[in-house]
Amino acid sequence: MNRLKLHALLQSFLVEDIGDRDLTSSAIFPPSELGKGTFIAKADGIISGLQIIQEAYQLLDSRIKVDYFYKDGDQVNVGDTIAEVHGSIVSILGGERVILNLVQRMSGIASTTRQSVRTLNDAAINICDTRKTTPGLRMLEKYAVVTGGGKNHRFGLYDGVMIKDNHIAFCGSITKAVSAVRENSGHMVKIEVETESKEEVLEAVRAGADVIMFDNRKPSEVREFAVLVPKYIMTEASGGITLTNIAEYADTGVDFISLGFLTHSVTSLDISLLVR
Repeated sequence: MNRLKLHALLQSFLVEDIGDRDLTSSAIFPPSELGKGTFIAKADGIISGLQIIQEAYQLLDSRIKVDYFYKDGDQVNVGDTIAEVHGSIVSILGGERVILNLVQRMSGIASTTRQSVRTLNDAAINICDTRKTTPGLRMLEKYAVVTGGGKNHRFGLYDGVMIKDNHIAFCGSITKAVSAVRENSGHMVKIEVETESKEEVLEAVRAGADVIMFDNRKPSEVREFAVLVPKYIMTEASGGITLTNIAEYADTGVDFISLGFLTHSVTSLDISLLVR
């Protein structure tokens, strides 16, 4: 994660939650009173976002010390101590909710990604995310996907071309759309084309696409389409693929499977902060 961007995000989140002060904690404890907080796993899963604990608490109070017992990507089980923080009670409690919200969500994404990779059980196919992320959290959520063993698709509209059905409809054809992008973009820009039929796949190949997506296709159709694409063009399957049916897409011959549910509908991993 980019540390400058992370700091900016965390500062915004902390200000949103704390405002001028933590009214409850500051009324009960003097700033000098010290304590210890322990982050405990309350469910089994893959941990992600541990850097947030250190960075958030440093923004609140540079004297807080953080000890880690796991690293991002590690499996944790119920009852495991993930990290401990030592310092001002007011600061520990002030950062608790923001930190937990982010680490729990990121760990849920990492856990779901790891489960998807294992369920697919095909080392030749990479699992990747989409742009279906929570506004403001894309960097964190995409990092969590990588932590869980997945890959990142494009981060936004700015770092990769994807010609979708609406682009094709407005432009008139895949060929025209690819040609327009080639004419108006630099040579470093890769072009992905979304296809739904054999005819569209073949047109995308002839047009010179760098990546061809098979959108909302059954496993049998993905296998049929994949053999039509030369090896120098990458292929991707997307749409309608879930944890329930992802195993059916093993050995289909594609290079990537992109899954929107990795970031838009996961369950956060249950983690608590216990204080002493």
